[in-house]
Amino acid sequence: MTGIVYKSTGSSYSVKTNDNQVFECRIKGKFRMKGIKSTNPIAVGDIVDFELDKSTDETIGQIHNIQERKNYIVRKSVNLSKQTHIIASNIDVVFLLITINNPPTTTSFIDRFLVTAEAYGIEAILVFNKIDTYDDAMEDEQLFLQYVYSQIGYKCLKVSAKETIGIDALKNEMIGKVSMFSGHSGVGKSTLVNALEPNLNLKTKDISEQSKQGQHTTTFAEMYDLSFDAKIIDTPGIKGFGIVDMERTEISDYFPEFFVLKEQCKFNNCLHKEEPNCAVKKALEENKIAWSRYNSYLKILEGDEEHYRTDNYDEERKASDETRK
Repeated sequence: MTGIVYKSTGSSYSVKTNDNQVFECRIKGKFRMKGIKSTNPIAVGDIVDFELDKSTDETIGQIHNIQERKNYIVRKSVNLSKQTHIIASNIDVVFLLITINNPPTTTSFIDRFLVTAEAYGIEAILVFNKIDTYDDAMEDEQLFLQYVYSQIGYKCLKVSAKETIGIDALKNEMIGKVSMFSGHSGVGKSTLVNALEPNLNLKTKDISEQSKQGQHTTTFAEMYDLSFDAKIIDTPGIKGFGIVDMERTEISDYFPEFFVLKEQCKFNNCLHKEEPNCAVKKALEENKIAWSRYNSYLKILEGDEEHYRTDNYDEERKASDETRK
């Protein structure tokens, strides 16, 4: 039998077949022997082949094959530095939910996520959520970020899950596709899914006043069928986004505004740091490239894994202010 993994708990998987039957499945032991360095060899969105084990009272499926993935989103596992964690696979479009202040989404986090989406060939759309809570300063920050990323070519949407603002525009981007929502805990992923499909009634929690951080409500990634011909993968909130499996010389290829200038650099293996006649550095000096993007690039290039876990928003706002000038 063949089906799509709709939910993963790490030890068991809910698999839905073409005729809408759902089976609880487990992995056959040999999967863990194939040298897969991921903490989760099977991810939500995977197409798997399985057979039913009817030898016990409970019918359990045994997954014996993962069909080739067209793409996936992967990050470093937070606790195991040499391991990776596949967030989801076979995605048509990923929506990165961004909040300006509650909690703040750093440009470093945004850029790391976008680099990974570019590397694996997945369309990424930025969704600025909670616009109903903005004061003038927050609106200014949002408009600036929207300007930076729309200039590069990324589509940006403004929504309010609580006030159902911008929901129709978001739906239009999702019709006929497998979408994934991602972002920090507390940016409103589950609330937004509920706004799109109220009958799902996913659990939500308020932001912690003490830390201004979100509280995890989604424990495992899970896919849902929506009534308007769309599928959505809701994912647990993530604090940081560690980049994996990229050569230093290829990182700039996943910054679209760097990539278009690459051939104008004197050296074809230019890292856009101290090299002479670098087109990227020239564009940076002429304010044609955002300093926040360049700072993110340098951190990824140098393998600065600490910054992606910490709140360096003030530092990035200063860089943004320089760009704004």
